[in-house]
Amino acid sequence: MPNPKLYINTLGNGQDIVLLHGWGVNSAVFEPLKQALSEYRVHYVDLPGFGDSDPIEGDIDIWAAALATQLPDNAIWLGWSLGGLVATQVALTFPTKIKALITVASSPCFMAQPDEKPQPWPGIAPQVLSQFSQQLHKNLPKTIERFLAIQAMGSETAKADIQMIRHLVLAKPLPCEDSLQQGLAMLAEVDLRTQLTNIKLPWLRIWGKSDSLVPKSGLEMLVKAKNIDDIILAKASHAPFISHSSLFIEHLCDWIKGINS
Repeated sequence: MPNPKLYINTLGNGQDIVLLHGWGVNSAVFEPLKQALSEYRVHYVDLPGFGDSDPIEGDIDIWAAALATQLPDNAIWLGWSLGGLVATQVALTFPTKIKALITVASSPCFMAQPDEKPQPWPGIAPQVLSQFSQQLHKNLPKTIERFLAIQAMGSETAKADIQMIRHLVLAKPLPCEDSLQQGLAMLAEVDLRTQLTNIKLPWLRIWGKSDSLVPKSGLEMLVKAKNIDDIILAKASHAPFISHSSLFIEHLCDWIKGINS
């Protein structure tokens, strides 16, 4: 497909902020942030093949290039889960394009590496991702529902969180299977850990202490630097902007104001 079009819903004026969602969902998942970010020019993006965006064949580098081409310079990029991995790739490949990076419940390497020395890397068990890949062929909506349920595990308001995510996400078209498989491949294969020291931008990493997909123990094994701030939300799981939206928004807005001042 020549020049695939990404769905980008731009609202407001001011500092540009780009929001990238996670696997299996779309930009509607960020509805809880709209009012809080109304003083900024926010670009709500559907990743390739998700929501209303055309699919784009290729790996994470292809996705990153397509996003960088269609979004404004000097923006703050916020990526949740898979979106955080993609935003990190954009920051590595196009560092002069981005003003700052925010990753939410995201990992530079989502797949667990149990045999790694001196310490196993925590993450998603390989069989979990392969099960999702197989189940996509059989029942796409049910597979996405299962993934939504996993995202809320550990949250005190898990049932309400899942209902809210489902309600928001299902208002748009389901993602295409090929793009879901692409996303799973990125979660399974991409490992950016050795490149993170190349990111010199202001970087906020927000974690959920109860996150079952991105275990907090991995944080201790990641690069620390003066340009990086880490915030751990004590009772949150994988979707802290939904389960603990007011606390999440408070931390997020304080940090954005700090780097803009």
